[in-house]
Amino acid sequence: MIKIDSKGPVIFKQNRVGKNKEIFTIYKFRTMVENAENKGSGFYVKENDDRITRVGNFLRKTSLDELPQLYNVLKGDMSLVGPRPTLKYQVDEYDDFEELRLNVKPGITGWAQVNGRNILSWPEKIKLDVWYVKNRSLLLDIKILIKTIKILFTHKVYSDSSFDDDYEK
Repeated sequence: MIKIDSKGPVIFKQNRVGKNKEIFTIYKFRTMVENAENKGSGFYVKENDDRITRVGNFLRKTSLDELPQLYNVLKGDMSLVGPRPTLKYQVDEYDDFEELRLNVKPGITGWAQVNGRNILSWPEKIKLDVWYVKNRSLLLDIKILIKTIKILFTHKVYSDSSFDDDYEK
C-alpha cells in the first residue's frame, strides 16, 4: 500500500542515537513523501503536515509505522521499552540531565509515550524519560507495555499524575 500511495521505498531508514550515544539505523514504514526531511519544515513534523501520505497518516495513527523496529530489538539496538531514540543534532544539545536518558537502550514505547506522547513538550518528554531511567524495573516495563496496548486500541493517552513530583531534576 505504501508503494501504491507514493513513490519511494517502503522502509524508511534513519540514523538515531542509542544507549551510550551509539549511532544505529532505525527502521520504520515510510509515512511521508520521499526525501521529506529535505522539504517543508525539515525534521520537524507539524500536525496535518502535507508531506505525510494517505497511507502514512493511517500508519501513524495506528502506530503501525513502528513495527519494523522489532528488527532493531532483535539486532540489539533497541528494547521494547525505553526512551524513544533521537537524532544526533538533538543529542549534541543535551545537558548532563538530558544525557541520562542515554543510559539505557531506546525503546519502541516508553514512559513518555504512554503519558502524553506528542501532546508533551520536549522538556516534559525528557523529564519522563529520565524518571524512567532512574526508576526502571520489570514491573514498570510491564505497566508501560499494558498502557501501550490500551492506547493502541483506544487512541487515548492519559497522564499518570501520581508520578509528577518525581520528575524534578
